[in-house]
Amino acid sequence: MTAREVLRYPNPILKQVAAPAQAGEVEAVGADLVDTMRSYERCVGLAAPQLGELVRVVAVDVREHPKAESSNGLLVLANPRIVEAEGSEVAREGCLSIPELTANVRRATRIVVEHAAGVVECLGFEARCVQHELDHLDGLLFLDKVASLADDVFRRRGGGEGGGAVSR
Repeated sequence: MTAREVLRYPNPILKQVAAPAQAGEVEAVGADLVDTMRSYERCVGLAAPQLGELVRVVAVDVREHPKAESSNGLLVLANPRIVEAEGSEVAREGCLSIPELTANVRRATRIVVEHAAGVVECLGFEARCVQHELDHLDGLLFLDKVASLADDVFRRRGGGEGGGAVSR
């Protein structure tokens, strides 16, 4: 597998709903997601539509991020869906598909996600990252989640390169 190019907004694929992943797609797409995610410094998550693959697969790994108080390690989730959510917190997010901007986004602080291989509970920063990536599967970008485009969106310092699914 290999690192691939990440699609950038306004690529129309990013606004489409992904189809359920089939068994043969999960391993190949999942490996490309992990390789691509690891090729970007501080990237903590990526979704298949960002690689031009309209299937419901995401990868998240927050182990090395300073905001992560807990982690399930490397998660590659196929056909995930949130079945429980609680809490609420606004925090800054960024995205490789919109590298020049960050924004304040409200997310649940605890989620339970069912996926093809089981169930996982995510807390805090990891929960935020998983929610961000799952939004990509439904054609949603973090800018679609901000309360106010005027007050909650910011130009990224340093030219907008690098970063990850969720900002520093």
